Amino acid sequence: MNGKLLNNALCSAAVTIEQNRKQIDELNVYPVPDGDTGTNMSMTMTAARRALSVLPENAPISEVAEKAASAMLRGARGNSGVILSLLFRGFAKGLAGLEEAQGQDIANAVEMGVQAAYKSVMKPTEGTILTVARMGAQRAQLTARENHDPVAVWEEICKAAEEALANTPEQLEILKKAGVVDAGGKGLLTIWKAMLNVFHGEMPVEPVQESRKKPETIAIGRQDFEEEIRFTYCTEFIVEKNKNCPDPFKLRAYLETIGDCVVVVDDEEIIKVHVHTDNPGKALQKALEFGQFVNEPKPKIENMRIQHAGRVREAQNAAQDETYVRAEPEKQFGFVAVAAGEGIENTFKELGADCVVRGGQTMNPSTEDILKAIHATPAKNVFVLPNNKNIIMAAEQAVSLADRNVCVLPTRTIPQGLSAMMAFDESLDVEGNRILMTKTFEKVSTGQVTFAARDSELEGHKIREGEVLALDNGKLSFTDKELNKAAFKLIKKLVNGETGFITIYYGENVEETIAEQLYEKVQEKFGEKMEVLLVNGGQPVYYYVIAIE
Repeated sequence: MNGKLLNNALCSAAVTIEQNRKQIDELNVYPVPDGDTGTNMSMTMTAARRALSVLPENAPISEVAEKAASAMLRGARGNSGVILSLLFRGFAKGLAGLEEAQGQDIANAVEMGVQAAYKSVMKPTEGTILTVARMGAQRAQLTARENHDPVAVWEEICKAAEEALANTPEQLEILKKAGVVDAGGKGLLTIWKAMLNVFHGEMPVEPVQESRKKPETIAIGRQDFEEEIRFTYCTEFIVEKNKNCPDPFKLRAYLETIGDCVVVVDDEEIIKVHVHTDNPGKALQKALEFGQFVNEPKPKIENMRIQHAGRVREAQNAAQDETYVRAEPEKQFGFVAVAAGEGIENTFKELGADCVVRGGQTMNPSTEDILKAIHATPAKNVFVLPNNKNIIMAAEQAVSLADRNVCVLPTRTIPQGLSAMMAFDESLDVEGNRILMTKTFEKVSTGQVTFAARDSELEGHKIREGEVLALDNGKLSFTDKELNKAAFKLIKKLVNGETGFITIYYGENVEETIAEQLYEKVQEKFGEKMEVLLVNGGQPVYYYVIAIE
């Protein structure tokens, strides 16, 4: 196996997982909106593809592996992306110094990747991407003893990984209940099998160039995202006409009473519909009077408010490259915090944060994003506050890449990060502050109120998409249908005899009047004994983030 073959295989795998990321995302069983596995792994692989595109064709296999691993490390997003980057980091070390690789070289390299990934996780859980990788590595070693063909070794890696993936529901009860396999394991198998296809002689998969949309569709798109979104759901479907199909104009007339941006196009056999509405079910029900839905393409319903927020955040993240200007260390201590929402970002800055990386749930920043913020902080010692469990690993990978001392505090929520910053004592050294800040944020309780991104069954709760979810320190506490009712109930559950402060951060999708109603109710209940604060956090995803201190 030479460098050109590995380069083609990795680039093809990057395109393949990008094409399959949505299916992998859908395997996530936890209903809370998050930085989904398929998306994070795809973005990590895409970083490698970009880096490999500039390598010469005759580059040795060691250089290809090293280039890909380095790019993946910097581009890693979310825990799944970091673990993926570590698997390939060890893989690159196993191929170091080689022009070409034999079967045993490949087996050793994959095993080194697995060892690196396991070392990075404090409490490895079986039934995950780690298990799938480990079983592939074990089979590789057994195969390489008898067969020196690297492609044959890779075939067995994929077979063992597929068997391990199929067994993940037996290892994790949550997967078994949901009837799915592990998303991270599925992502890894998708990558490995795509590489195998190239090793077998197939042409690398190329990115699909999106065709230009019709002019009227482009106009609708501009209106969706430049003007205020009046209706939530973009609904599209095709109906095969009944024999006695009514005039499609009647369907158009009805849709205009429940939405806007209505497009109804028909020919002798079908009716194609596009509408923005708050009631997609009514649109679908009315369409049945005109015919039956076709199987392909399936009806599509998308939440434009979530899409819009995502596009805005992507644009903001893209702008961050220009925002971060490298700074030489001038002071002893500096801070980098990860946060989203203008109010929360400003709060971190007021407390002394030098740089705030825009990110959090649904938009995990990469290791490179965090590294740039570290280098833009004019301090010899930089404390990094990830403020999300899915960003901690990416932040930790930046430590070895930075040109200054970095201390990552494993804050899992925004309230923990804010509390840690308030505890900072300039008279202490780095280690003294690490201990003090950690002890302080660990005492903070965090409540979060969000929505269910998917149907699920979790910890005895049957959850329907769109329901209000109340999280007690990251764990699902209960569901409800009314926002403020859920938030008040959660606050009552979190408050204890030692509570002195309750801070309510309301998000971008909560009107100020609604938030004030919750504040007044909490103030009436607890105001005599505790200080209650209401802050416009402006955060996405979470209607409310509640700090109990």
